[in-house]
Amino acid sequence: MTATESARRYSQYLARHLDNGNLQPEILSPWLDKVLSLEDFQNFTDWQALKEAENEAEIAAQLRILRRYVMAQIITRDLNRNSDLAEVTRTITLFADFAVNTVLDYAYAYYQSMYGTPIGRHSGQPQYLSVVAMGKAGGYELNVSSDIDLIFIYPESGDTDGKRERSNQEFFTKVGQKLISLLNDITGDGQVFRVDMRLRPDGDSGALVLNETALEQYLITQGREWERYAWCKGRIVTPYPNDINALVRPFVFRKYLDFNAYEAMRGLHKQIRQEVNRKGMADNVKLGAGGIREVEFIAQIFQLIRGGQVRALQLKGTQETLLKLQELEMLDAETVQTLLSAYRFLRDVEHRLQYWDDQQTQMLPDNPEQQQLLAESMGFADYAAFSDGLNTHRSRVNAIFNQILADPAEQSHTLDDCWHCIWQENPDPEERFNQLSAHGFEAGLIAKRLDQIRSGHKYRQLSSTAQPRFDTIIPLLVQASAAQANPTDTLLRLLDFLENISRRSSYLALLHEHPQALNQLAALMSQSSWVASYLMRHPILLDELLSAQLMDTVYDWPKLAAELSDGLHNAAGDTEAQMDVLRHFQHTQVFRLAVQDLAGLWTVEALSDQLSALADTILAAAIPCVWADTPKTHTDTPNIGIIGYGKLGGKELGYTSDLDLVYVYDDPHPDAPDIYGRFARRLTNWLSAATGAGSLYDVDLRLRPNGDSGFLACTVAAFEKYQRESAWTWEHQSLTRARFICGKAEIGQAFDALRQEILTRPRNRSELAAEIIEMREKMFATHPPQEYNVKYARGGVVDVEFIVQYLILAYSGEHPLLLDNYGNIALLNIAADAGLISHTLAEQARTAYRFYRQQQHNTKLRDAEKVEVTEEVQAYYQSVRDLWQQVFGEEVRFEKAR
Repeated sequence: MTATESARRYSQYLARHLDNGNLQPEILSPWLDKVLSLEDFQNFTDWQALKEAENEAEIAAQLRILRRYVMAQIITRDLNRNSDLAEVTRTITLFADFAVNTVLDYAYAYYQSMYGTPIGRHSGQPQYLSVVAMGKAGGYELNVSSDIDLIFIYPESGDTDGKRERSNQEFFTKVGQKLISLLNDITGDGQVFRVDMRLRPDGDSGALVLNETALEQYLITQGREWERYAWCKGRIVTPYPNDINALVRPFVFRKYLDFNAYEAMRGLHKQIRQEVNRKGMADNVKLGAGGIREVEFIAQIFQLIRGGQVRALQLKGTQETLLKLQELEMLDAETVQTLLSAYRFLRDVEHRLQYWDDQQTQMLPDNPEQQQLLAESMGFADYAAFSDGLNTHRSRVNAIFNQILADPAEQSHTLDDCWHCIWQENPDPEERFNQLSAHGFEAGLIAKRLDQIRSGHKYRQLSSTAQPRFDTIIPLLVQASAAQANPTDTLLRLLDFLENISRRSSYLALLHEHPQALNQLAALMSQSSWVASYLMRHPILLDELLSAQLMDTVYDWPKLAAELSDGLHNAAGDTEAQMDVLRHFQHTQVFRLAVQDLAGLWTVEALSDQLSALADTILAAAIPCVWADTPKTHTDTPNIGIIGYGKLGGKELGYTSDLDLVYVYDDPHPDAPDIYGRFARRLTNWLSAATGAGSLYDVDLRLRPNGDSGFLACTVAAFEKYQRESAWTWEHQSLTRARFICGKAEIGQAFDALRQEILTRPRNRSELAAEIIEMREKMFATHPPQEYNVKYARGGVVDVEFIVQYLILAYSGEHPLLLDNYGNIALLNIAADAGLISHTLAEQARTAYRFYRQQQHNTKLRDAEKVEVTEEVQAYYQSVRDLWQQVFGEEVRFEKAR
């Protein structure tokens, strides 16, 4: 049995054309053994000759005959399991693209010969029509018997340059009308595609064609939520360089996370569901519950919410979007595979329904004979088994759909009845006071704050959509705060935050759609005023509360760096957008670390390592972007290196630490000083400037050679000369905590060699000790050694750091392990193993230093008060003072005598 004989049982359409001799074996047979390409369509007949002869009837006929062969090839290969869904949809979509371009070329030339070439009024350039394929045609997912949704756009208004002058609008309207006619008209050879133009601005009542200015104006002023959904798949199928994407992208993919899309998508789905119920279409595999449309909605809800932030989601196809969601861990692998399996099954069913008689249908048959054939074509023994398989897929899809797009009003997130009295138009003051007091709130303070919010202009100016969301959220916030140890502080922080974000309806929508996030938000704000203020500055981070990665402490920095690089690449050419990409990336990682830190998942040392790795990643990613943004450069890659000092150099960064940086370059170009000076200024600005997305780091460049009076960037030779000949002892102390961060590898090697040379040079240890002691004493004027301050107290953080710096400068020539930038805790142990200090005192100092850093950390993150000077703290101070005595010996008496 041949392939076509096997397939004809399941397709009356194929059988009819075979029986009528409409399919020549010498044409069809070679096609059955391959995937069709654009070249096959082009070679079907001499299209160019038909266009030049203006043989419109024959062009129409040949396209319809070609469609017949394309359909036969698709049907035969699919029903014989020689192709998959992707091949089927791509083949018919490629044919649609070919057909559109073929008739467009003809129509354009036809009217050009009558009226001349349309010319842009502003550019003076010839104008061409862009055809935008919407829906499944836009996503290369077209059905075999589908219509095609098109929109016609041309660049500029103007007029044609022929003797019979016409406006560009009139010219392209005629072109569009002829294009539709050549594809849509039913002739003796059939039809190419039904053409649907209803998705254009203003639908059937709107102009058939628009210029780009009119399209942009429409999208800005009148574009509706369902049109965002439609334009998500919009794809330009014509070859002309008209940049419609730049107009459409901001409309579809909002700059900020857009949780309003939930409600819009839910409303659209509700309309579809009502239509299905009204017309008795429960057996529709596209529109019924758990059908194709629900899979598409699931993919597109993530695109509409996050596509503006995550450009990798700006895709056209459903399958590729689902796979990207899995890759980005926005959906788990099991869910994605369930959806993909169902989608492929449902689309296969849809095609088999359409193969039957080339009808655009998604309704399951009620004829027993056709039901049996459908089941067999899907690989089932009978229709009952097929129905079971179909229903399994649909129930799984519907369950996932309901989980993702369920209306929060219908969810089981319960608000205790007792909290309704807290937020009402005219609350009972006594009832509200008693309720708040009973749950540990400072009732008078909270009541006053709630009244201020209700009477405030921010609340009164909320939209009719936002205000009900706000009203729903307030009692939930109070209930969540009541469960915390400090309910009043927690609720005040939450109310400040809610009022701050109230103008951003999308953030209200997020909290309204995900009320379970409120409890987590309350717990975070209860523990940390710093986290509360961080969220206040960067409310976009609310979305991280929903992330499956939030509590994942595995940070794959190379992978994260690659993701950051992709984001920067996607924003290439837009400086502010790239700066924002850096900021969003850094804020996200800092917030994740802070949440994990509050949960007790990090030690201070490990956390500092992660924050330092984050800064390293940001700096490395920024260099190529800033270089591309620097004018008059002479090389693709800058010959520069970044040296980190202080906390960055020692990998001891905290949440708000400055970056102490030095820029060093090695470039013989005569303009190098100016070029790298500009580069250094730009890079510093990229890191420290505040944009709409906030700021990154405060940058301190004072440790460069000659400090504030020195060049922003210096040559390797100048840096080496300064370190060898001019640097003070305190600058060599700083060098003990310096490391090469990123940039040109050769500069890093030169720096490492110089650092080793400087730190290991022979020194008079007595003179070195005296200089370090003197340096420590100079700090007393600006930072008195008060015992409640663990950093500057005698026996505190600075004393530990000075001890370690002295040991490196005095002994690293004999003990090279001291050169490695392991951090003070590890270096104390190395010094003890080398016999330079007592093991007992080293361990005591290590314990003390850990305690100090934890106290500093808690003061920043966990609202801890200044350290209480207990006996334990005194013992820590004493242990470090004892180590100081051992290290500096006689010099301690020198210090006391001063």
